[in-house]
Amino acid sequence: MKAAVVGAGWAGLAAAVELADAGHAVTVFEMAPQPGGRARSVAGPDPTWPYDNGQHILIGAYRGSLALMQRLGVDPQEVLQRLPLALPYPGEAGLQLPPGSALVSFTRGVLAHRGWPLGARLGLLMAAGGWLARGFRCAPDLTVAALCAGLPAVVRRDLVDPLCVAALNTPAAEASARVFLRVLKDALFSGPGSADLLLPRSPLSTLLAEPAAAWLGPRLRLGHRVQQLTAQGQVDGEAFDAVVLACTSVEAARLTAEIAPAWSALAGAFSFQPIITVYLHSPGSRLAAPMLALREGPQAPAQFVFDLGQLGGAPGRFAFVVSGAAGWVARGGCGEAVLAQAQAVLAWATPPVIDKVLIEKRATFACTPGLARPPGRIAPRLWAAGDYVDGPYPATLEGAVRSGRAAAQGVVAEAAAAGGAAKGAASGSPTNTP
Repeated sequence: MKAAVVGAGWAGLAAAVELADAGHAVTVFEMAPQPGGRARSVAGPDPTWPYDNGQHILIGAYRGSLALMQRLGVDPQEVLQRLPLALPYPGEAGLQLPPGSALVSFTRGVLAHRGWPLGARLGLLMAAGGWLARGFRCAPDLTVAALCAGLPAVVRRDLVDPLCVAALNTPAAEASARVFLRVLKDALFSGPGSADLLLPRSPLSTLLAEPAAAWLGPRLRLGHRVQQLTAQGQVDGEAFDAVVLACTSVEAARLTAEIAPAWSALAGAFSFQPIITVYLHSPGSRLAAPMLALREGPQAPAQFVFDLGQLGGAPGRFAFVVSGAAGWVARGGCGEAVLAQAQAVLAWATPPVIDKVLIEKRATFACTPGLARPPGRIAPRLWAAGDYVDGPYPATLEGAVRSGRAAAQGVVAEAAAAGGAAKGAASGSPTNTP
């Protein structure tokens, strides 16, 4: 087949590699001047130390993402720093999971957390046992806040709220409990190492976007925003046998408005959550760990901070992440508030200053209860890929990669079925006859 992939984010790159590996001719259209989508590096004044468009985190359960890196010649052990899951706060050890089987590791980590009263630790273990017994399933209309209402306040504050906003980019009061439980199941209870944090220790674009661009070569067309898609598979007048829409939901809704209006309406109905990344610079300073959790408050926007000097990045550069940042975007930003928060809760060798503020207004969709997400198949020979496509995960890199592979596999299977039916019709015999 001659296949088109519209969009060169992680979903589109995954689809393109899958299609090419299956022997098909692939062309990838990307409207930006560089691939990677939202998971990319941003040039700064010093080309040696680019900024990342947000501090993306992978975990050990991201098997699709790790496999795609390896397929493109990237060694995850070189570009990612693997750490056991830990949520230390400034001056506090926080929850830390030791190595071992998932259930035993979680139980040992919770019981060893001396920052929580014994009753709080036992309460979390009882709740987790109930989730496990129910197969990590719940009513579709339940929020994370409602799911966890019976947990001790200290557990909600130090574990549930930061995990929810980190994984779903949606506050617990608004986030889908069903999706949250699926994330917990796959991260904390699916095998040794699944919950490990994988923190990038090289620029974000080097993880996937740049290796994929080199691998695709002239098959990748940058700076090309697709204007028109037809039901016959024409992309801006060029004919293709199949098309995978791996662009944003907004772009996908625009391109399918006439050929698949019902699907387009679903794709165009999402609400979005922004993420703000505030980079501070403080020469000579160093955090107690590469990543610290922070307690969010009315005047304290950030939930996490990363010491990029400990992760192979620019020494003295610190990335403060504000997830679910709609309120702060409405106020015009939070750089000064993050700076004040940093000065209040962390020790600095030199006074920190604001280095750069990056705002991604449509970083993720709002992962709310009962959210209707469009299916991967749009129409014959036309599929969608992206973290917003119907699936079990919130807007994550892994969700994007899995959807890209699924769309490519759907294209191939559909073409094979159509070819088999045509062959059977031409021979006048059933298609399953040897």
